[in-house]
Amino acid sequence: MTSFEGIKRQFSLNNLILLFSTVLLCWLLWYFYTGSGGPQELVAHLIPITVILQTLFMYREGYLYPWLPPRVNDAIIVIYLAIAAYAFWHFFWEFEEIAIYRQGSYTREDFVCGLLMFLLVMELSRLAHPALFWINLVLVFYTLYGYLSPFDFFWHPGTSFYRIVTSSTVEMSTGIYGIYGQIALTVIAAFLLLAAAARGFGAQSAMINVMRRLAGRSRQMVPQTAVLGSLAVGTISGSGSANAVVVGSITIPLMKRYGVPGAFAAAVETAASMGGLLMPPLMGIGAFLMSEFLGVPYWDVVARGFALAAVYYVSLALAVYLLCVRLLPRDEITSPPVVTYDQVKTSIFFVSVLFLIFLMGYAGTGELLAALYTAAFMFAFLMLNFLYFKHVLKDPEVAKETLLGNIRLSIETHGDMTSYLTLLLATLGIMIGLFTVTGFINRMGATLLDLGSWNILAMIAMAYIFGWLVGAGLPPTATYIIGAVIIVQPLVSLGVNPWVAHFFVFLISVWGELSPPTSLTAAISARIAEASFMKTMWEALKICLPITLMTFAIFARSNMVVTTGWLQVVDTLLVLIGTSAIAFAMFGRFSAHAGSDIALRLVLAVIAAFVLFLPNDTWALMASPFCAILLLAGLMRHHIVAPPAIRPAESADTTQDLSALMMEAKREM
Repeated sequence: MTSFEGIKRQFSLNNLILLFSTVLLCWLLWYFYTGSGGPQELVAHLIPITVILQTLFMYREGYLYPWLPPRVNDAIIVIYLAIAAYAFWHFFWEFEEIAIYRQGSYTREDFVCGLLMFLLVMELSRLAHPALFWINLVLVFYTLYGYLSPFDFFWHPGTSFYRIVTSSTVEMSTGIYGIYGQIALTVIAAFLLLAAAARGFGAQSAMINVMRRLAGRSRQMVPQTAVLGSLAVGTISGSGSANAVVVGSITIPLMKRYGVPGAFAAAVETAASMGGLLMPPLMGIGAFLMSEFLGVPYWDVVARGFALAAVYYVSLALAVYLLCVRLLPRDEITSPPVVTYDQVKTSIFFVSVLFLIFLMGYAGTGELLAALYTAAFMFAFLMLNFLYFKHVLKDPEVAKETLLGNIRLSIETHGDMTSYLTLLLATLGIMIGLFTVTGFINRMGATLLDLGSWNILAMIAMAYIFGWLVGAGLPPTATYIIGAVIIVQPLVSLGVNPWVAHFFVFLISVWGELSPPTSLTAAISARIAEASFMKTMWEALKICLPITLMTFAIFARSNMVVTTGWLQVVDTLLVLIGTSAIAFAMFGRFSAHAGSDIALRLVLAVIAAFVLFLPNDTWALMASPFCAILLLAGLMRHHIVAPPAIRPAESADTTQDLSALMMEAKREM
C-alpha cells in the first residue's frame, strides 16, 4: 500500500508536466544541434507533444469546463491526451508516406487523424485565444458557403469540409503543421531557451532591482525605473503584457509610493512594456516571422531592430522625464541597495546577450546554434553563480532556492512558453490557410493595389487603418501575419522596399496592442495600479504618440531599416531627433509666457516634421541641426520654467495576486 501511494504521488500532474517538458526540451536540443530530419518532420512529431503540454498546463490552472463535474473534466482531459498521442503515433510512423507519396490522395485514417487534431486545436484555441477561435469558425463557414455571399468582393465558389481539414493538417504546407508551427518549434523555441534560463534562476527580478538602482536618487527619475526595467526584461520576453506583469508588479507600486498618480504610473509602464515587442534579440514573434517572409538570416532583422528600439526607448525616456519634471518635486530620495547576488545575475544576463550578438553578428553562427550556445552559456554561469553564493558564501539571499528547483522551473518555463506559442501559431496557420483557400488574400491585395494606383499615401493610410482594426481584437503576432500576407505585396508592387513594407506592418502590429478599444498591456498595468483602464490607455497613447510617427517616418528615412552601416546610423539619428523634438513640443516648456511658449513649440514641431518626413535627404539633414539645437535649448529651459509640483504624500506599496494577469499575458508572450 505504501509503495502504491508512493507511485501515485510521483505520478502527479506536476510531474507529468515536467516529464513532457523534458521530452520536448531534449528533442529540441538534439534538433538545434544536428538539424536532423528538417523542420517539417520536427513539427509532425512535436505538435502533438506541445498540445499535450498545453492541455496539462491549462488543466493545472483549473478545470477546463467548470460547469461540468470533476470526473467529467478528468475524462475529457484523458480523451484530449489520447487524441494527441494517436496523432503522434500516426505522424511518427506515416510521416514519409503522408508528406511525399500520399499528397492529394490521403487514406481514411489520415483524414480521421487530421480531423481529430483540427478539432482539438480549435477547441484549445477557443479556451486560450477566443478571438482567434471565432474568426476561424466564421472562416470555416465562409469557406464552405462563400457562394452565398451577396457581395462580389466576398464571393467565391466554396469548397468541401474535406478540403478544409486536409489543408489545415495533413497537407503540411499551411495549417497546424505548416510554416508557422515550424517557426515556433525551431528558431522561436531556440531563443526561448534564454528566457527559460533567466526565469529559472531569477535573473528577471534581479535586472529590475539593478535598473531601479540605476534610475538615480531623484524623485523625478523614479518612473525611469519602468523604462529601464522594461528595456532589460524586453530582451528576453518579447511581449508587452508579460513585461507589464513582471516589471509592472514592482515598478508601479514603487512609483505610487513616491507620489506618482496611479493612472500615470500605469501609463508609463504600459508605454515602456510595449518596447518588449521591439527590443532585440527577441522582438516578439514578428521578427522571426519577418525573417522567414523575407528569406534572410534572423540577424539581419535584429540588426535593424536595434535602430527601432533605440528610437523608441530614448524618445520614451525623454517624454517621461518631461512629464515628471512638471509633475514631481526635485527632492532626492534614498536609492535602495542591490545585493551582490542580483548584480552578478544581471551581469551574466547582459554578457550572455552580448555573446549572442557576437555569435550571430560577427562569428556568423546560425540562429539555432547561436541561441543554443548562448543559452548553455547563460545557464552554466547562472548555475555556477547559484552554487557559489549558496554553498561557498552561504548567502541568505539564496537560502530558499534549490538547484533542482531552479532547473525544474527553467524546463517547465520553456515547455509552457513553447507549447503556448506553438498553439497560437498553429491556430494562425489555420486562419491563413482558410484565407488562402477562399482567395480573400488576392482580392484584398488587388483592392489595395487599385487604391495605390490612385495615390500611394491613401493606400498607406488605408493599410494603417486596416492594421489598426485587426490589432484592436487580435494579438500582435496575428496582426503581423495577416498584415504581412495582405498588405506587404501590394506595397512592394508599387515600388516600396520589402524591408520598409514589412517593418511598416510590424510597427502597426505593435501599435495594435496599444490601440483602442482594447489593450491587454494597458489593462494589466491599470489593474496593478488600481487605476482607470481608459485613462491609463489614453495617457499611454499620448506618451507613445511621438514614437508612433516612426511607423510612417521609415518611408522617408528608409535607410533606417533597409540597410546597415553608416547610412542606417544617419537616418536613425534623424528619426530620433524628430521624435524627441515632437515629444518636447507636446510635453515640454520653453517659456512661462503661454503665447511665446506655444509659438516656439509649434516651430519646433514643424522643423521636426521636416526632419522626419521630408523625402529630400539633403534638406532633412540641413534641418536636423536646427531641430537639435532648439531641442537642447528647450531641455535647459524646461527644467527652469516647468511649473513646480507640490510634494505628494508617499503611499505604501500595494501587492496583489498576479496569477490571473499572467495567464492573460500569455496571449502574446
